[in-house]
Amino acid sequence: MNFKKYCLIASLALFTQIGNAQEGLPIYSDYLTDNYYLIHPSMAGVANCAKVRLTARQQWFGVDDAPALFTLSANGRIGDSPSAIGAIVYNDQNGFHSQSGAYLTYAHHLMFSRNEIDLNMLSFGLSAGFIQYRLDQSEFFNEGFDPLVVPGDVEPSATNFNIDFGFSYHLIDFYAHATVKNILNNDGVNFNEQGLSFDNLRTYLISAGNTFSSYGSDWSYEPSIMYMYRDATEESSIDVNAKIYRAMDFGKLWGGISYRRSFDGAEFSEGSGVSSQKLQYFTPFVGVDYNNFVFAYTYSYQANSVVFNNGGFHQITLGYNFNCRKEKYECNCPAIN
Repeated sequence: MNFKKYCLIASLALFTQIGNAQEGLPIYSDYLTDNYYLIHPSMAGVANCAKVRLTARQQWFGVDDAPALFTLSANGRIGDSPSAIGAIVYNDQNGFHSQSGAYLTYAHHLMFSRNEIDLNMLSFGLSAGFIQYRLDQSEFFNEGFDPLVVPGDVEPSATNFNIDFGFSYHLIDFYAHATVKNILNNDGVNFNEQGLSFDNLRTYLISAGNTFSSYGSDWSYEPSIMYMYRDATEESSIDVNAKIYRAMDFGKLWGGISYRRSFDGAEFSEGSGVSSQKLQYFTPFVGVDYNNFVFAYTYSYQANSVVFNNGGFHQITLGYNFNCRKEKYECNCPAIN
């Protein structure tokens, strides 16, 4: 099956030159595999270790040109200061459309407690970067002349600059994050000939969670939620997550499940009537921290009656922690200690 052929009609209807409604770095469930920095810039350098994370995500095995995402991120403190830096590079392929991006991040962490034993910290983060969009039209001529494709402009591209800003708050075992992504409008790129504007890619993210454990137990439990709202389309969704940790001599075993539900439905014809459905994802994940190394596997399954393909999303996360300092907070806070 060829994914490019499947989305050809939609591509011609929605895009002229390079007009494309991609959002920058896509927001999946990567953050649950010890990678909150991917979605919240204020999480740069929040941990006792500097971190490097590599992710590879593939959708619908067996489908040609199906969506695929690769990310590489790194973040850490600047010496012993309360400031931190980070960087993210990524490549997102989706049929005819692709985007590549690179962000640099500065974060600052303010301690409110009298000492560092009791965790009470407010963090701010700002990311700035460039996103390059591409539209591969080379196969548009396979069926003959295409009046919407300008000869000699088979693979147009455009580059945008944008920024993300957010804050995080940690109080012992509790945490909360809020981030605005793609604050700037990107005029001239995300639009189509029908006049539908996609220049506003602002996305609002709010996350919160708490870790629970019994005194002296090797087990801990972390329920959390994430709410996402897209400004231009007024679409919203929520993630409800449950995560469990088991302390081991070599590090830690962990896993859990995430459920994503959209608040907005889509209508479709079914027999002689019209039905609707709302996007639903179930995402189980499992991982291990072995000394300073991190390995995780994530699988996402779309639980809807009408889907393009019954295959799911597979993702691998590889990580390495370095420049680690001694754990100094008396809290059950995996993202920090």
